[in-house]
Amino acid sequence: MQNQNLDAYWMPFTANRQFKNNPRMLTRAEGMYYYSDSGAKILDGTAGLWCCNAGHGYDEITHAVTHQLSTLDYAPSFQLGHPIAFEFADRLKQITPPEFDHVFFTGSGSESVDTALKIALAYHRARGDAGRTRLIGRERGYHGVGFGGISVGGIVNNRRNFGSLLTGVDHLPHTHNLDKNAYSKGQPHWGGHLADELESIVALHGAETIAAVIVEPVAGSTGVLIPPIGYLQRLREICTKHGILLIFDEVITGFGRLGTPFAVDYFGVTPDLFTTAKGLTNGVIPMGAVFVQNHIHDAFMGGPEEAIELFHGYTYSGHPAACAAGIATLNVYEKHRLLHKGPELEKTWEQHIHALKGTKHIKDIRTIGLIAGIELDSRDGKVGARAYEVFVKCYEAGVLIRVTGDIIALSPPLIISEGEMKTLVDTLQDIISSTP
Repeated sequence: MQNQNLDAYWMPFTANRQFKNNPRMLTRAEGMYYYSDSGAKILDGTAGLWCCNAGHGYDEITHAVTHQLSTLDYAPSFQLGHPIAFEFADRLKQITPPEFDHVFFTGSGSESVDTALKIALAYHRARGDAGRTRLIGRERGYHGVGFGGISVGGIVNNRRNFGSLLTGVDHLPHTHNLDKNAYSKGQPHWGGHLADELESIVALHGAETIAAVIVEPVAGSTGVLIPPIGYLQRLREICTKHGILLIFDEVITGFGRLGTPFAVDYFGVTPDLFTTAKGLTNGVIPMGAVFVQNHIHDAFMGGPEEAIELFHGYTYSGHPAACAAGIATLNVYEKHRLLHKGPELEKTWEQHIHALKGTKHIKDIRTIGLIAGIELDSRDGKVGARAYEVFVKCYEAGVLIRVTGDIIALSPPLIISEGEMKTLVDTLQDIISSTP
């Protein structure tokens, strides 16, 4: 790979010049491991990018995609259909809560978020409530990189270079508080009252102007921010009280990450819509999906039968090969009980990760399901430098982690063994404690 020209590819969310001076190239993957261009074996501590929930290299997924490509490589979804999209939607319906009988396919998590926001706005208009146009996100929220997702998101660097974004957007405060909730195992006890800030926003703008609130049940990309006990339930109560739709962004939490099919199941809180992607196809082919409660879908079905109910969609909505990958992925999840495996893993995972408490530079550890956030002290004037150095050294030692600022985020495939958990933690402990 040393002679390969790297200039043409403008890499996403990457310091391109830094990377190309010292590239880290992955060339194959199997089970819990990636392999580099030098042949090094690298333990996957992040399920790729939160997406390969079942691990890597399943023949049944490969064969399903290959067969589909040889049968029907592409078919349009506007005013035409193909059987596998309907089959996949029906299979998905079998693992969602009973209120969600309808799914809208997209090409990614970002597209899923923009789709959910558009459905929310169009829903109120369809019901004669067109004044509800305001969208409420949350500080330190991540909802992809579409203009809608950036607007309701709360990551400064995602927003600052792209102009005014959508108007009519407000943000709830985030719930992260190290003074109250450091070293939490599962949901922290302090902070449920922060959901009441939604009442303040309602009072400021008027409930009649607000279409939807969107939150991640567990915020991943900003460092694993876990909802306090009662927080999501209170958001649901306030939204119901004021006729506001509640959207869960489950792009990260969906498909077994918390030990249940979705965070909807784990927390026992039912939103009006929830978005998915990533684990939908085990990361094999890009795809996303938005699940909507029946009353949302049915609100669009009152006009003339020949009229298009929702003027929205994508060229690749319900792509045949992606649907084939999705069905095969569901089969893998079912065969290995991965959507419900979390309770077997959660306590063991929690014990191993929290064993890092007391390691030099670590100031917080938080875990839920098969997710962990490890927060490091920042170097003076160099936020993120320490965690990035740990990331590079871990890679060189054969472990893949993800960092955001000075927070290490872990989300391994659901097939991880206890021995692999120990390897992951031992490597982190050695490298963090030896990093200046």
